[in-house]
Amino acid sequence: MNLAESLSNPRIFRAVGGVADELGRECYAVGGFVRDLIIGRPSKDIDFVTVGSGIELAEAVGRTMGPRTHVNVFRTYGTAQIRRGELELEFVGARKESYTRDSRNPIVEDGTLEEDLSRRDFTINAMAMSVNASNFGEVIDLFDGLGDIRRGVIRTPLDPDVTFSDDPLRMMRAVRFATQLGFELYPPTKEAIARNASRIEIITRERIKDELFKIMAAPKPSIGWRLLHETGLLKYILPELEKLKGVEVRNGRGHKDNFYHTLMVLDSVAARSEKPELRWAALFHDIGKPATKAWDPSRGWTFHNHNFIGAKMIPGIFARSKFPQGEFMRYVAKIVELHMRPIALVEEEVTDSAVRRLANYAEEDLPDLMILARADITSKDEAKKARFLANFDLVEEKIAAIRAKDAERARKYALDGTEVMRLLGLPTGPEVGYYIKHLQQAVKDCEIEDTREAALDYVVALAAEKGLSPVIDPKTLLE
Repeated sequence: MNLAESLSNPRIFRAVGGVADELGRECYAVGGFVRDLIIGRPSKDIDFVTVGSGIELAEAVGRTMGPRTHVNVFRTYGTAQIRRGELELEFVGARKESYTRDSRNPIVEDGTLEEDLSRRDFTINAMAMSVNASNFGEVIDLFDGLGDIRRGVIRTPLDPDVTFSDDPLRMMRAVRFATQLGFELYPPTKEAIARNASRIEIITRERIKDELFKIMAAPKPSIGWRLLHETGLLKYILPELEKLKGVEVRNGRGHKDNFYHTLMVLDSVAARSEKPELRWAALFHDIGKPATKAWDPSRGWTFHNHNFIGAKMIPGIFARSKFPQGEFMRYVAKIVELHMRPIALVEEEVTDSAVRRLANYAEEDLPDLMILARADITSKDEAKKARFLANFDLVEEKIAAIRAKDAERARKYALDGTEVMRLLGLPTGPEVGYYIKHLQQAVKDCEIEDTREAALDYVVALAAEKGLSPVIDPKTLLE
């Protein structure tokens, strides 16, 4: 396979290849860039591997790209990076790696292209594209990455047990790629993750957090969470979510599986919003249910106050998992705490006062809360589901109407009640309201312009109809 015709900007690859040819070096674009080029996904960063010193090649390429080019050298790792505008190029020499049991930091040595590709995590990331002039664009695919892209599977180039034991973060990456690309885990690869799941404990929480946030940004994040559960990783990463799994039956009455319900809610929210905080709130909205589950002989299974308990769990989960603190965490806790309010509201009469209380509690996050509330209706009873959703429509209509009223009240008109009293010599009372009400309606109906002069003329004319005259010159109120 040759990808030369697929390159949107072949000039940069020709330039790097030309410098490599001058140095007598093999050079290849590798990894995610090649994968994404084949799949048709956008990719900003480009990694190059050369047989020899990657730093030497990067410095030589940098000299050909002009004075605004900046070359960052990382001699400890044998890598170099070129930045020019939005372009980011990474250079490294071909290498081979070995690991010790208690660390994911490899012992690195110079290697061949074959050794370099074989050390990579998955076959779809273990392809290279030559940038040398003699075979420009040719794909080197030693492990059938092209076939795995066609089949839609995530598979390791070498023994998956060795791959995941050496670097357990690759188990998270396998799940993440499956989620992002909509691929399946190759069965032996999935089984190896299950066998090595406990090894994830040697990975820092920060690295795990980065993978989780990438999973959550995918179009259908439930894929990742389901795989984390099926491979046994979830109990080490977020045991609170693992506890949602399962159904208990008593006297023939069972509750829904709150884990799979949560995944349905998450995907529904993700289809409506890309907001990371809201997606995390969806994932954690029922996190308090295991702690509040109780059996009521007359009502069946109950989860009283699970929203409040869940909200209190959020700070601890976020701190342990190295998730963002501050406003991000407070938002998630707030939505988790409030997520039952819209449902409780529609189960009763939807009154203006109840809607106003909901709006006051949720404030600017009310639209997000309503997205979650709608997603949370996963009942298989279509009539019940339709009834709830119709009531949510009513709630949102009332919210819009109430906010319009509030905005109207907050609006400052050209003339206020105090000035009407001064103009006409009236005491405080309903007669002042008569003039203000008619004045505001006249402005709304565009009968008069919304100016002080027009308002004064209108009130004077309205008073004349009632046999009243101004007690002061109206012009004094224009000064």
